[in-house]
Amino acid sequence: MTLNRKLAPDFKTIDKIDIQHAESSTLDNGIKVYTIDSGSQELTKIEFIFKAGMYYQDQPLVASASNNLLETGTKSYTANQLSDEIDFFGSFFECAVDQDYSALALFSLNKYLDKSLHYVEEIIKYPTFPKDEFDIYISNKKQKHLVNSQKVNVLARRRFTELLFGEQHPYGRDVKTEDFDKLNLDVIKSFYRSHYHSSNCTIVASGKLPATLIQVLNQFFGQTTWGDVQPINTPVTKLSTSSERKHFIEKPDAIQSAIRVGRTLFNKTHPDYFKFQVLNTILGGYFGSRLMANIREDKGYTYGIGSGLSSLVNGGYFFISTEVGADVTNNTLEEIYKEIKLLRDHLVNPEELETVRNYILGQFLRSVDGPYALADKFKAIWEFGLDYDYFEKYFDAVKKITPEEIKALANTYLQEKDLIELVVGKK
Repeated sequence: MTLNRKLAPDFKTIDKIDIQHAESSTLDNGIKVYTIDSGSQELTKIEFIFKAGMYYQDQPLVASASNNLLETGTKSYTANQLSDEIDFFGSFFECAVDQDYSALALFSLNKYLDKSLHYVEEIIKYPTFPKDEFDIYISNKKQKHLVNSQKVNVLARRRFTELLFGEQHPYGRDVKTEDFDKLNLDVIKSFYRSHYHSSNCTIVASGKLPATLIQVLNQFFGQTTWGDVQPINTPVTKLSTSSERKHFIEKPDAIQSAIRVGRTLFNKTHPDYFKFQVLNTILGGYFGSRLMANIREDKGYTYGIGSGLSSLVNGGYFFISTEVGADVTNNTLEEIYKEIKLLRDHLVNPEELETVRNYILGQFLRSVDGPYALADKFKAIWEFGLDYDYFEKYFDAVKKITPEEIKALANTYLQEKDLIELVVGKK
């Protein structure tokens, strides 16, 4: 049989997705450990997660600086010694901070896991925050901030969340140049003491896990409580969305304009979240989306345009993002609003909807391939207090959503009067 390469293969419907669930254990001191034992390589990833993201800081930069400076020196090792010793065992260590959580991750060969964890214990429990390392860190970050402040896309990203949430809201507070000079080691050490302790720690382990994993974790992190154990204070915040709909920041030397259009919305705990994800994918959530087809492929105004729904623990927002030539900025905005209006006024073609369904479900399949991906999927529900039935509901919503429901969602959440528009560029 000759293969006809002019015909696309038939879609294969995905009827069910089975996800390996994380198993739960508890260390002697009460720290929860979630494990995903999967994979064929003798490798383990261990993540130490703390409720210590930017949402919990009293001033900008504190959460990220506290997290990143943990590995710059401990009571027993310098930064170079820590790096060299972890490298010696073929391990890798990284720090990360997002809006809601901070994390410290170790990738290790199983045979050297206990030796590598010795240094991770030092980093988490006994950091010294050396003054010279702090000065270098602040200097580098400040220089990077000044460079990025000349880029229209960075300015747009920073200002857009301010407009959505308010300049004093944890999700909207932007970093200003003067904030680097206000930061000091006392503030960082205080944040560390308040947030990096055993009662605020959750461990997620994934990979081909050794049988002794819980025993080893108990040895380093579970025998007693550690750190300055205290309740974590969740900030009381007030949303202060801009009352003005259109905003412009002038950059006279800019070749391109950065565009953001969007609004505050819900996170993944909301009943409309699943179906709105389908609407978003149609509009701008994948390479074949309407925004891409119109503004990139047909008009040639941009190399790329996309939309998304950012789900945060204490809120969420919808956004459309692109960069275009300064001379076609207004034309691009007209086309954006045109595509949104089409979704409000007309039913989505069943063939287009079926294509999007298959895309979403296919992407989901790819996103659960391997132990580390499975761990990420688990964290994505654990952070919001959700269970694995979340994925079943998502799968069901994607399969059953109708063109009528998509139109209704567009009319509920994508009215032009509710959308904030920001342009950064040349007039």
